[in-house]
Amino acid sequence: MSSLSDFHAATLTGTDQDLSAYAGDVVLVVNTASKCGFTPQYAGLEELYAAHKDEGFVVLGFPCNQFGAQEPGTEDEIGEFCQLNYGVSFPMFAKIDVNGEDTHPLYRWLKTEKSGLLGGRIKWNFTKFLVGRDGQVIERFAPTTTPADLEKDVVAALAAPRP
Repeated sequence: MSSLSDFHAATLTGTDQDLSAYAGDVVLVVNTASKCGFTPQYAGLEELYAAHKDEGFVVLGFPCNQFGAQEPGTEDEIGEFCQLNYGVSFPMFAKIDVNGEDTHPLYRWLKTEKSGLLGGRIKWNFTKFLVGRDGQVIERFAPTTTPADLEKDVVAALAAPRP
């Protein structure tokens, strides 16, 4: 059985990040976009992260340009946009594919664990996966689920003992 710790991804700055760095944390994995109707969720994600990061919670943002070409920028532009417009301080990663032939291995695993309404496919930007302290997927949330709506689930996951 795989866990979040089995994967790695490039950060916005191009550094390879082993996701085992988040072992024992509660992690919210989100595919993001800068020019989407859901883009204001960055503010809520940052609020949720700020409120719970000291308890072992982290948001991991994965920009994706597969939905309406709503993430056309370079990694530098994405980082600047997130920082300037939403004060994003949680980890952001390089652009990836979440569907299709070039799906990032992390997203292949996430979609296998929690398939969602469209089978394994990601429906749109800001689909969210909550991963528990044990590295296993707890739940998948639709793009329309706001970060504020996730707080009770995050708090419940944080109550679990660290492995």
